[in-house]
Amino acid sequence: MKTAWKRIGAIGLVALMGGALTWVTTTLAFEKSSGGKSAKTTVPIVVNESPVTRENKMTTSFSPVVKKVAPSVVNVFTTKTVKNPSPEMLPFFGDPFFRRFFGDQFDENQPRRRQQPQQPRTFKERSLGSGVIVTKDGYILTNNHVVDGADEIKVTQEKSKQEYSAKVVGRDPKTDVAVLKIDAKDLPFVTFADSDKIEVGDVVLAIGNPFGIGQTVTMGIVSATGRGGMGIEDYEDFIQTDAAINPGNSGGALVDAEGRLVGVNTAIYSRSGGNMGVGFAIPVNLVRSVMDQLIHGGKVVRGYLGVMLQELTPELAKEFKVPDSGGALVGEVMERSAAAEAGLKYGDVIIEFDGKAVQDHRTLKLMVGQTPPGKKVDVKVLRDGKEKTFKVTLKEMAEEKAAAGTREPSEKESDALNGVEVGDIDAAARSQLKIPASVSGALITNVDPNSASFEAGLREGDVIQEVDHKSVKNAEEAVEVSKHIKVKKVLVRVWSKGGSRFIIVDESKEK
Repeated sequence: MKTAWKRIGAIGLVALMGGALTWVTTTLAFEKSSGGKSAKTTVPIVVNESPVTRENKMTTSFSPVVKKVAPSVVNVFTTKTVKNPSPEMLPFFGDPFFRRFFGDQFDENQPRRRQQPQQPRTFKERSLGSGVIVTKDGYILTNNHVVDGADEIKVTQEKSKQEYSAKVVGRDPKTDVAVLKIDAKDLPFVTFADSDKIEVGDVVLAIGNPFGIGQTVTMGIVSATGRGGMGIEDYEDFIQTDAAINPGNSGGALVDAEGRLVGVNTAIYSRSGGNMGVGFAIPVNLVRSVMDQLIHGGKVVRGYLGVMLQELTPELAKEFKVPDSGGALVGEVMERSAAAEAGLKYGDVIIEFDGKAVQDHRTLKLMVGQTPPGKKVDVKVLRDGKEKTFKVTLKEMAEEKAAAGTREPSEKESDALNGVEVGDIDAAARSQLKIPASVSGALITNVDPNSASFEAGLREGDVIQEVDHKSVKNAEEAVEVSKHIKVKKVLVRVWSKGGSRFIIVDESKEK
């Protein structure tokens, strides 16, 4: 059975109704309502940073919490125009009930009538999701995927059925956060918690509009925190919960047992398309910073270090003389980047950023992304087992580019990297594979799928830049270096799909 990530945001309707799944992410500036000094903000949201009470007793009802929070959770309806939607866009057209209304034009089993060109037809695609009111004057948090491409957005309060026209203040696809604004006063709004203080086992409630049936509350616990590396969004630091989350919940609230917002519901892990007890929400601390930038600038500006990072596995940690697996390994330093100007090099292991310990490459990405461009920060690295600290002035992040790889004719086979055939990079290969002029090495033209090299991740179209800490400029050098390697575990630096990384090929695993 196929397992897949599902966005749980909007339920789509074309002409009648439909089904499209979605997901979320967020961040914003705030003021404290209790304890500590007030933080400066121009968005009057309320934050209570005290941790939830964790006494070992059971409550018989969460009704008081629901009555407090539910009025601030709204339904979000969107409409956009689509031309000649395909069957993939309209999954319900396979149902005989809908064919009674629309005929067999979308039935894959029926012969196509192509005697005459099909006239362009447009449909109104209607979708629905959820949102959370965060200020009394009408700022609302939801998911980017709920409102992306919408021609019209309506917001409805559940109890009063009051409907408002909403405008998009800003969207951030990298975190799937969007901010809406409606023209209203004295609205019920949610209080924010400090999501860094939630713990696994804390009770949480999910509130939203699943399947468009109306506002629904489900209960669960925090199953995990800091979930990431799943490829759902560019910036991932999810709260995992077993509270039931389904299509239509996207953009809805995840609150603690005291009714404070801890996250925005965004995604589910499902084999069926529905809830299976593994749901994800974007932590509200991330949401706060994003929201503030969207309100005041219309976009999110992120810091850019200019390095390609990779996971520091125990084997790589040993190779780079790191006492434990904490830190982020630098696979490549981009030219003229902040890191390059400060003196960082590939092979460095970043263990501290701006005074905070770096757990792994994912957390470092979050740290850098939430740091404003122009800020000067201390970056501590391990280089050849010794600590070094660099002063780095972050630049502004630009859109990343990626390259794809294809097969080239084989020439030579490496001795140490059994099953790997390499060739020189000629002009045709450089153009076809989009290999930058600054990248030199041996082009992999074939990899035996039964080899240790294939298992480690080497593929056709990759470029071997280093073998066993020794730089190689072409296929001849790669073969020569490999002849003199006596160990079974070989460290290889390889350029692949737009960036460089380190891998370890363990020949001892070969059968």
